[in-house]
Amino acid sequence: MGIKLPYQTLDQVKESLKELANLALTSGAEVLGELVQIRNRYDSRYLIGLGKVEELAETVNVLNANMVIFDDELTSSQQDKLNRKIGVKVIDRTALILDIFSQHANSYEGKLQVELAQLNYLLPRLKGRGIEMSRLGGGIGTRGPGETKLEYDRRRMQKRINSLKKEINNLKVHREVQRHGRKRKKIPLVSLVGYTNSGKSTLLNLLCNANVEVNNKLFVTLDTIIRRRELEGGRVILFSDTVGFIRKLPHQIVASFRSTLEEVKQADILLHIIDSNHPNMEEQIETVNKVLEEIGAKNNNILMVFNKIDLLERLELNRLKRKYPEGVFISALKGDGINNLFNGIIEIIDRNTVEIIVSIPYKNSNIISYLHELGEVKEEKYLEDSIKVKVLIPKHSLQKIESLSIDKIIVAN
Repeated sequence: MGIKLPYQTLDQVKESLKELANLALTSGAEVLGELVQIRNRYDSRYLIGLGKVEELAETVNVLNANMVIFDDELTSSQQDKLNRKIGVKVIDRTALILDIFSQHANSYEGKLQVELAQLNYLLPRLKGRGIEMSRLGGGIGTRGPGETKLEYDRRRMQKRINSLKKEINNLKVHREVQRHGRKRKKIPLVSLVGYTNSGKSTLLNLLCNANVEVNNKLFVTLDTIIRRRELEGGRVILFSDTVGFIRKLPHQIVASFRSTLEEVKQADILLHIIDSNHPNMEEQIETVNKVLEEIGAKNNNILMVFNKIDLLERLELNRLKRKYPEGVFISALKGDGINNLFNGIIEIIDRNTVEIIVSIPYKNSNIISYLHELGEVKEEKYLEDSIKVKVLIPKHSLQKIESLSIDKIIVAN
């Protein structure tokens, strides 16, 4: 069930419903039909108008459906009223996505994060039902065991939420220790981000021979996967893949998966993987950019990677190349354009680092250990009056080097 508001086009609503149908199929449901209502604003009682509720109930009866999924989020009160009016289970897009997440979470951390998101979604709905019950009959006959049970459920749920947050935070600390270890080794981290089903896992398999499950379904990958790739010349890069993004991504998911999405925020480079063959490609790009902004990763070095070019006509591919001259165009399935992708990654890494040669007096030799922390020391030469060190450092660290007690700095060509 979809709703078209004044700021939306009918095509946008239809596309969102098509995506909702794919989500339903992923969760194991069979889609029997869809309805759309055009409204100026949401109805406070049912989200849709009463007349449309009656039409929806009749459609459900004719199709012999046993569930209705709304494309927009329902309040507890709206959900209860719709359940009674239509006579079958009514859920919203958020509940459906949370159900899919619960099916696909494999790691311990992933399962904790999904449970936290589900409880954060359910808690206000439990409170809503409590308020609704307390109003029945002005409170007479509604106090006692019923209200006590609600209070008990609420406290128990809040206690579990607090416990999950604590466990996830402990895992986050462990993840930060691992991340610090990677940074100490100066291994760049390249994170794959993109709309769900854009081909991130297929690309990771190609880049690193990762054997990650690939399926033409939404949200197959939930847990962060990190794989290592050694390039010619001995250069090592780490690639990470994590949960895909989607329009109307529930805020409970973003909040609960924040520790997982931290890998995205901390990455040296983001590969924004785009399904170039999708009819709503531009909207998907915008959705991903909004989520990146929400988690504070918008300012990272981002390389736009247009995937699935094997499905494009030559004219369309040329149009995309003209519109996005900085983009890289690949087919993760066929392996086309992968060398260009590696070149683009190395170019960004090199663009953000600089090789310098410094002469350090022996009395300040402790600076060498600092240089090892700051960058990658390539060479040390012990001369008569100083130590000559060649080091590769991030460009933003140049100012730190210049403030040290050293004789001279030479930026290498």
